[in-house]
Amino acid sequence: MSIIHRTTIKPTKLELLSTWLPTRTWYRGSAAPELAKAGGFRLDDPEGEVGIEFMVVTDADGTAYHVPLTYRGAPLPDAEHALVGTMEHGVLGTRWAYDAAHDPVFVAELLALVEGRAVPQMQSVDSTPDPDIARSYQGDAELRPEGAPLDDEDGTDLHTTAGCVVRVHRRLGDSDIPPSDALGHVAGHWTTADGASVRSVFAVVLTRSA
Repeated sequence: MSIIHRTTIKPTKLELLSTWLPTRTWYRGSAAPELAKAGGFRLDDPEGEVGIEFMVVTDADGTAYHVPLTYRGAPLPDAEHALVGTMEHGVLGTRWAYDAAHDPVFVAELLALVEGRAVPQMQSVDSTPDPDIARSYQGDAELRPEGAPLDDEDGTDLHTTAGCVVRVHRRLGDSDIPPSDALGHVAGHWTTADGASVRSVFAVVLTRSA
């Protein structure tokens, strides 16, 4: 289960993201964004080795970006393209932070969440489920990853052996209602700069032809 350490992290997650975000195809902000943490939640790695965080950040224009991250105690093989950066954690030492959509541990647990096999956890509280995270799945086949994740100008597609695609949204809207033809979804909450609570679809399950 998730253990939240109250300690220092250098550089901070926001500092890493301010450099990394402008390199992404789906980013629409400035070259040197001023980012603020806006919310998110966590999932547990069944093996207890990888930290999994669904993070939402906002830029100076108020655009909300969904940036799921994984945290590892050693480099993930063949994943340099997905490395956000390294951090020095006051308790755990050097941590490698990855774009989670390209980390197989995250992908497996996201699919488990969609199917209802994983329990979302509060972002900043130890071992506490987050009841505000919604999920659904109407498909018959189990969701298992197939092939490499694909980034485009809007998000990241995770193909599955069930003949459908899990699309990870990167820029969040102001609705938590998935498309009418969706087979499933994950929705959560985040907070604007003025303190308003917003709910958005974080990921949606679509037929592969969609």
